[in-house]
Amino acid sequence: MKLEKILDKLGSIEKNSFIKIIDNIISKNPQNGKEIEKILSSSDKGLKTVDNQNISNIFDLTEGEFQEHIRCEFQEITSQLDILIDIIIRDGNCIMKQDWFSRLYETEIKHLKTRIKGLNEDFDNDKSELSAIRKRDYKIYKSCLHTAYHNDIQNNRDSKITSDELSIILTLSKQLGLSQEEVKLINYSILPIKKLDVQDVIKGLKNIGVIFFSNKENTIYVADEMLRMLRKVREKEVAPKFYRRTLKLLREPIINQIGREHNIDRKLSYAQKIEEIIKEGVSFTSLLLDDIYKQGSTLTERKKDLNELCEKGLNISNLKGSTLDDKISSLIEHFDNVERDEKVGISLDGFDKMLAELNQSLPKLNKQIKDQFELQDEFVLKAHFLLDYNIKPRDILDLILKSDVSKFIKDHGIKQRGDHILNILEHYKDVENLYLENYKNVAYRNLNVLKENGITVKESELGIKFEELTKVIFKGLGFNVDDVFRNTLNTQKDMMDILLNLDHNEIIIVECKTSKERGYNKFSSVSRQLKAYQNLALKNDLRIVKILLVAPEFSDDFVTDCEMDMEMNLSLITASTLSNISEAFKTSKYTEFPHVLFRDIVINEERIIKALSK
Repeated sequence: MKLEKILDKLGSIEKNSFIKIIDNIISKNPQNGKEIEKILSSSDKGLKTVDNQNISNIFDLTEGEFQEHIRCEFQEITSQLDILIDIIIRDGNCIMKQDWFSRLYETEIKHLKTRIKGLNEDFDNDKSELSAIRKRDYKIYKSCLHTAYHNDIQNNRDSKITSDELSIILTLSKQLGLSQEEVKLINYSILPIKKLDVQDVIKGLKNIGVIFFSNKENTIYVADEMLRMLRKVREKEVAPKFYRRTLKLLREPIINQIGREHNIDRKLSYAQKIEEIIKEGVSFTSLLLDDIYKQGSTLTERKKDLNELCEKGLNISNLKGSTLDDKISSLIEHFDNVERDEKVGISLDGFDKMLAELNQSLPKLNKQIKDQFELQDEFVLKAHFLLDYNIKPRDILDLILKSDVSKFIKDHGIKQRGDHILNILEHYKDVENLYLENYKNVAYRNLNVLKENGITVKESELGIKFEELTKVIFKGLGFNVDDVFRNTLNTQKDMMDILLNLDHNEIIIVECKTSKERGYNKFSSVSRQLKAYQNLALKNDLRIVKILLVAPEFSDDFVTDCEMDMEMNLSLITASTLSNISEAFKTSKYTEFPHVLFRDIVINEERIIKALSK
């Protein structure tokens, strides 16, 4: 869930810790101070009175400083911050009830203690599966950490690890090629580990600004923007879902090779090994630099293998970069862009239909998704629900076994040639709803955004398409969009776009205008056009209840000219307002939109949505 949306759900007290941290960063002249000052200049009373959208913008501008603030918290090595952050950055843990978080935390502590016991036994057992080289690496790291933690006792001070010691320890762990989970196990084999009170844990995380806690809903929220930052702090370059997508393209011998390197049980199934590699925190970069290739492969062969993995497996062509490091950085950047992108790829209705049919074909899928993403709700295959957790259609399909995907495709008559997952996504695209979700972009004639959202259309067709979509919206509002009656009224010279027939010789005339330019500003030409339609209707003894002009937006001058016009009963409505009213109408008690609500010069979205909700 986006930061702005979370802030909208919370009270001022629940946001207070987060606001204080940003306020403190701002007071220390951050790198983007000038841009922040421009946002704050509109408010006389500081950050607390800034709206949630601008708080989100300021957070983006202070990302570097906020990240450093969190890194500093790691210097308190007994805080269990690594354990807690590793829980909340897993896919699906961005929204959790307190009792669910408590259960996950308790399970993690028990799991850690069991694995620490096993690791200590491996240290003492000459016949353990740990290789001699790996055992040596573990012992070197453990000895250095032990010295760093206990050397304070000799100087009559409390045991702790200083920031200088911590930086050396971190460098050592990287040079030894230890995964984050291996580091964690060794750390807590020396440092005391005990289960803390969950309310103290939540309070601590809230105070350092990484989570929000809603007292009313008893729920923890972690913003999508914060999750990306926390992964950077934990040096996890990609989200688990993208890591999984990549690992599933590798043959089992390669997965076994990675497992041996990081002390992962070879008796586990292929899928379980993949999950363990992700949980281990094995660096994605080091994996693609060294771990996935045959022993002795040359640099040229590695580049070729990585290109094939991306092009044939991940459908990413022309990976940027000439060196292996550059190519890996480009892949990480690609996954980051996909995660930041709010586009679902198919319509919401299409997503819901896909989930319903998957649930019908694969009865165990709901439990699989619930377990995979550690979701608390019993039934999770709902589009809006999953999108709040930033789980998209592709993420669901990635978890299904290839044999089940093939069966699903055959059962539902989906194209079988080519990439099966892409074929499924195309099948559920639901073009009309996808267009409706991009109604505003059609109004703005924004071809590039439409293309990115999976819509291919010629610019010359956008005006007609906007008119068609507007008709669909008014039909959805319960109006009689009467094309037959309109055609009998229209002449070769005067052709109104949409006529809403209210019966008893009463009509609403709707005119649709698209525009690339910001602020529609052609009142004189459009008013002549609308007055011609008005005269046409009056000649046919029709009563015009309202004339509506739909456009992407209107300039101040246009609104003023409209206010001064006394000849037409004209109201202006933006494309986004009409779209939002349509969404609100779907959940209202009305079967037909009460057109008396169209009474403003510029239609007031907030007032109408409030009226519909009563």
